[in-house]
Amino acid sequence: MAMTPMAEPPDPVGTAPRSTALNLRVTAKTRVAEGVVALTLARPDGGRLPDWTPGAHVDLVLPGGLTRQYSLCGDRWDASTYRIGVLREPGGRGGSAFVHDELAVGDLVGIGGPRNNFRLVPAERYLFIAGGIGITPLLPMIVQAELTGIPWKLLYGGRTRSSMAFQDELSTHGDKVSFVPHDEHGPLDLAAWLNDVPDGTRVYCCGPAGLLDAVERHCADLPAGRLRLERFVAADRPAGARDDAFEVELRRSGRTLAVDRDQSLLQALGEAGVNVLSSCHQGLCGTCETTVLDGVPDHRDALLDDAERAAGDCIFVCVSRSLSDRLVLDL
Repeated sequence: MAMTPMAEPPDPVGTAPRSTALNLRVTAKTRVAEGVVALTLARPDGGRLPDWTPGAHVDLVLPGGLTRQYSLCGDRWDASTYRIGVLREPGGRGGSAFVHDELAVGDLVGIGGPRNNFRLVPAERYLFIAGGIGITPLLPMIVQAELTGIPWKLLYGGRTRSSMAFQDELSTHGDKVSFVPHDEHGPLDLAAWLNDVPDGTRVYCCGPAGLLDAVERHCADLPAGRLRLERFVAADRPAGARDDAFEVELRRSGRTLAVDRDQSLLQALGEAGVNVLSSCHQGLCGTCETTVLDGVPDHRDALLDDAERAAGDCIFVCVSRSLSDRLVLDL
């Protein structure tokens, strides 16, 4: 199946979380590809950073309250540093430009997280598919597969070879990695990779929306849970099942609020002075996850799988609403 050249995603910069766990110092800034820099971050006192698992991301909080989610792509066994890769977004809203042009070694930045909505789960083998900067969350997954001796392969596409980051690290794995720059080889041949996925294989993919949509179509017949995607921007979703106004009861605070049909649940909470951390406002990052005690959520996020949606015990309040007249939250 032919695909258009991979366009890198827009910069999904949102408002900063209301609190930040850590202020970290930039200890290294390295160009790792055309338009991509890697930042190494550490505590000013050299102390231990929170542990993380492959697929995790952090919020990078920049001056002016901008925040941007970046996947951790360094050595998870090094408890003293984090590493992230930052793509310059020509059409973005300033976050990546600030990192590339102004952020310098020695500067302090706020960090929220880490959080993981893209966990690596056990499998007999893995197939990793990356487009552009989507390689970053897959790097620690590959390391984990190597450590555990699980067979894996990586299909890595990009606009040009010079734009594809971390090639030196990946080249050490030999023929397990297939580099496919579009200007040299044309579009990724997804059919060759996905039309006959062996039993026991889990497919992990991160990259531009066009790539993810194509991979999803090719994997439509795989059993549930065999394909895991991480998106830069929210996919087009069908209209919610219900857009009517509803009530939300805040069980811990003993309050009941009305959520109008033209406002989000997050907006209603904010206008009532209820602080819920939020970042992406697209149902992508997981920052605003809230426990549901009663009622039926209308899930509109890009994070939960079918089983998690059916459980109905959490909601991402930035995008999701309620199928029931009343929703009870643990707030």
